[in-house]
Amino acid sequence: MNALIIDDNKMARITIKQLASRIDDLTIVAECSSAFEAYNLLLAGPVDLLLLDIEMPGMSGLELTKNLVNNRPIIIFITSKREYAADAFDLNVVDYIIKPVSSSRFIQAIDKAREILDSIKEEVKLKEDEFLFIRDSNIIRRLKLDNILFAEAMGDYVKLYTLEKFYAIHATLKAVEERLPASRFLRVHRSYLVAINKIDSMEGGALIINRKPLPVADAYRAALNKRMNII
Repeated sequence: MNALIIDDNKMARITIKQLASRIDDLTIVAECSSAFEAYNLLLAGPVDLLLLDIEMPGMSGLELTKNLVNNRPIIIFITSKREYAADAFDLNVVDYIIKPVSSSRFIQAIDKAREILDSIKEEVKLKEDEFLFIRDSNIIRRLKLDNILFAEAMGDYVKLYTLEKFYAIHATLKAVEERLPASRFLRVHRSYLVAINKIDSMEGGALIINRKPLPVADAYRAALNKRMNII
């Protein structure tokens, strides 16, 4: 479990780092003296856990938490103030520790964070293993969703493309779209449905998946740009 310490007080950071050093599966990857510094660091790469103070100059720990919208880490507030507890738990943080921090209280909070992280990893694993059954000619096959690159409508059939081959099934693209999770697949053309995480690049009126250019219709372009989280 990788963690980031964020506290404007140097002695507080030293204390938390010492407590963390006693827990084998907890690694402090960096320390930040401000929420702004932490925010920029998190843009460069995610961590599992934030050990976060609340009252800091410039941006508070509560404000930082509200600004972490995508892939927010697990958060434990460590503060000398009790009055922010209600606001903190409204933000779905794991725990709220009052300074000075005892070893037992710190371990209790880390145990909570570990349980949540383990459950998240298990949920991701289950999602990666999701599948559907398709009728390919006269054979019923199990196809993992993560293996699907894109779907192409071809008359009365839909071709489901994977890295190795494609499967032709007797269905409409709309029926296939309804069966696939909208969080992972998006219609980009009347004839194409793509897996968002398989897109390699996009140029002009086409996107590239596994070296194959696919057209993007104007009607779907805004939704695609939004889902790709382009910056």
